[in-house]
Amino acid sequence: MVVNTIKENLHVNKKVLTRKEIIFVEGDVIVPDAKPDVLNIICTSGVVCIYKKEIADEKIKIDGNIDTYIMYMSDDIKERTRGINTSLDLSEVINIPNVTSEMESNICTNIKEIEAKVINERKISIKATIELTIEIYSKEEISIVNSLENTDEIKMLQEQLSVNSLIGSGETKIYAKENISIDNIDNLVEILKLNVDIKNRDIKISYNKVLTKAEAEVKIVYLTEDNRINKAMATIPIIGFVDIQDVNEGNICDTNYEIRNMIVKANSVEEHSVYIEMEINVTTTAYEEKTINIIQDLYSPSENIEFNKKTVRTIAGKREIFNTRDISEKLKIEELQSRNIVNVDVIPNIIKQNSMGDKIIYNGELELIFMLMGEDLQMMMKKESIPFEYSIDNVSDIDSLNLRTNIEIGNQDFIIQEGGEALANIQMKMNTMLDKNVNINTIDEIQTNGEREEQDYSIIMYIVKKDDSLWKIAKMFGSTIDDIARVNGIEDENTIIPGQKLFIPRYKRKGMSNEQVSMINYA
Repeated sequence: MVVNTIKENLHVNKKVLTRKEIIFVEGDVIVPDAKPDVLNIICTSGVVCIYKKEIADEKIKIDGNIDTYIMYMSDDIKERTRGINTSLDLSEVINIPNVTSEMESNICTNIKEIEAKVINERKISIKATIELTIEIYSKEEISIVNSLENTDEIKMLQEQLSVNSLIGSGETKIYAKENISIDNIDNLVEILKLNVDIKNRDIKISYNKVLTKAEAEVKIVYLTEDNRINKAMATIPIIGFVDIQDVNEGNICDTNYEIRNMIVKANSVEEHSVYIEMEINVTTTAYEEKTINIIQDLYSPSENIEFNKKTVRTIAGKREIFNTRDISEKLKIEELQSRNIVNVDVIPNIIKQNSMGDKIIYNGELELIFMLMGEDLQMMMKKESIPFEYSIDNVSDIDSLNLRTNIEIGNQDFIIQEGGEALANIQMKMNTMLDKNVNINTIDEIQTNGEREEQDYSIIMYIVKKDDSLWKIAKMFGSTIDDIARVNGIEDENTIIPGQKLFIPRYKRKGMSNEQVSMINYA
């Protein structure tokens, strides 16, 4: 006979895999006729734009481009430093076993290295090394049996678990536009270098909506008509709404930003400014922390019980940890005695991550790329590095955690001192997202299969073994936890020790004598 069950729905968004992949994007660029010949490359920068992602069976296809800026030294004494802006097509197919078209992905891109080499005075080759962080998720709705109806004779072993149940996900496109002012005395000729970083991410949840807020920090190095090189910076707000049904203030959200398209050009309407426009795709996935009761095991002293066991994998313990660290380091740069700092790029790199007890330790370095200019207006690049270490304390279940750490560079200042020294003051903002994989063992398709044979009551002695519990012992002998605890004077049902002798009230099989039962020792 089928046993009526009470079920609870759980929406699972389980992480199938996290994987890093390195891809290479290459191309050639011809120097336009209006520009002088190339002697050597000063520096190369770029911004990745991903405008299309497709998941098929066992593969992911990514399409996009890299907006690239090359600063070079020319053979023209009057125009020593010039720049070229070009776009590299990015199209990559990545084979990933067991991925299906129904799954969803989150892909973060990071330019590990981008370099340009002179083929001849009119041709340059570019090679970009891109690191992809790929996360694959699979959505599933499952039913968990958490209770039974009208079954006083069935004993249940229940467990209470806290998991992250999926509420829903959504996305929106945001068009961020801004005029970036440059010095009033500057007449812009061309942009030599461009960096864009998405920073200060935040969300606010209201009724059925998630307000996403961030800032695009834009840094431009440009050339003027009188062959000077200058820098301009701006912070562009990125604000949008993502519709998610039933989301509320108590929920947890994962939010990702992708630059899909970008336009950067001298403003033809407003003088002494650069117009920038970005299309940014924002995706948000919302979870609720849900406490569920699960039946782990069951039996009946009077009836034969049959059921199926199954294991469901989901995530739990989702949270964010924020950390800020200020670094102050004195750097010896001989070139500073004869040159000025035009720009400094600060790139954080995590080199090693390990755990010790309940602590996660990160070791890394800040890569500093100085752009220096001499009195002769010639440019040069100088690299320095500053090691760093930071840790996250009081973290439980470290071995089963999924971690995603993002480092933002906040305020930065470089004070030039005597003797070619620079005092670097840099603020690091660390944001670590944590969750863990949990396996839920549950049962289903419960039914009774007839009564046990007529039984007489008896008591036997049992010696407790390692890993025993009162539940296991009661089920083994068709007794109950309450009866065993009462007979043996046990106050705490969770405290028994190996070697302990217990008297087990049980039902004996018909035909077995009391003497036979009492002599059985299950040690």
